[in-house]
Amino acid sequence: MRALVYHGPGQRAWDVVPDPAIDRPTDAIVRIDSSTICGTDLHILKGDVPEVRPGTVLGHEAVGTVVEVGSGVGTVKPGDRVLVSCITSCGRCRFCKERRYGLCMGGGGWIFGHLIDGLQAEYARVPFADTSVYKVPEGLSDEQVLFLADILPTAYEVGVLNSRVEPGDTVAIVGAGPIGLAAILTAKLYTPAHIVAIDLDDGRLERAREFGADVTINNGSEAAVTLVQQLTDGLGADVAIEAVGVAETFELCTELVQPGGRIANVGVHGHSATLHLEKLWIRDVTITTGLVDTFTTPQLLRLIAEGRLDATPFATHRAPLAETMAAYDVFGDAARTHALKVVLEAAPVGEELMESEEVTVGV
Repeated sequence: MRALVYHGPGQRAWDVVPDPAIDRPTDAIVRIDSSTICGTDLHILKGDVPEVRPGTVLGHEAVGTVVEVGSGVGTVKPGDRVLVSCITSCGRCRFCKERRYGLCMGGGGWIFGHLIDGLQAEYARVPFADTSVYKVPEGLSDEQVLFLADILPTAYEVGVLNSRVEPGDTVAIVGAGPIGLAAILTAKLYTPAHIVAIDLDDGRLERAREFGADVTINNGSEAAVTLVQQLTDGLGADVAIEAVGVAETFELCTELVQPGGRIANVGVHGHSATLHLEKLWIRDVTITTGLVDTFTTPQLLRLIAEGRLDATPFATHRAPLAETMAAYDVFGDAARTHALKVVLEAAPVGEELMESEEVTVGV
């Protein structure tokens, strides 16, 4: 089969790789129908995640169809359409029993495109299938549920829930990329007084308004801290959510938050950031970090099925899976292409994937 393979920092290729096979009784083999690219994949390609070994198939977000299951799988069967979560769960260890699946000690957690081959491929082996995939409700399209594989539960759990957003809060979200926009979308569930989106890209700030931000600030031309203080009688934001993963945006969050406020770091950091404890220690500020656990995925899936949440606006570009290399170029140059998420669509069953001679990634 074909897959997008990491060959070291800055190196990726659309390669022929061996077909996945059942390795353990709890495995399932899933034909990938739709996949997508994550900002974390770009961090991997920058060398920010050294645990990823050259030769690994990238990708950790997909919707697919089960084609084979191991003898120990009882909740899904061949033919089932499933959401493949970015987090797998052994279901037995201490952390899984606490619903902290991202910390799974039994071989799960974030492993796709990280510690094992991922989902930007024609087929994938899914460990712990009983506890790591979700059946797609009848009538829902791939695009309606695809972004529940990662960005929605990540923003919701690591951003909104960790920071304890409450009705009437002022929530400042630094970064209006896919994670920041997902934080806006899910913060709205708690009716904050203000959702403030902060970015350096006016195009992304316009998208933030479309997703529900009522205040937008371009921090390259306006002083975000001053404007947030003006909005809050000089106090600052109740909640600041870091959604980029660089030192400057984390440090900005510590300046935006009011005494007694909460900072939730969601971004993937490849380099150190300065923690100004000499300023923060007396202000009773709470800082949280974390990897998504995906324990809210069933809840978010119900909200989508009932029409209470719509994730389809994240899909700004689409491409055949065979054009994943070109799709990376589009996603990686979001400032020019205005890409939020590129949906990689599998070829119809029976058609062999190959590298396209003429590449067009369409909106």
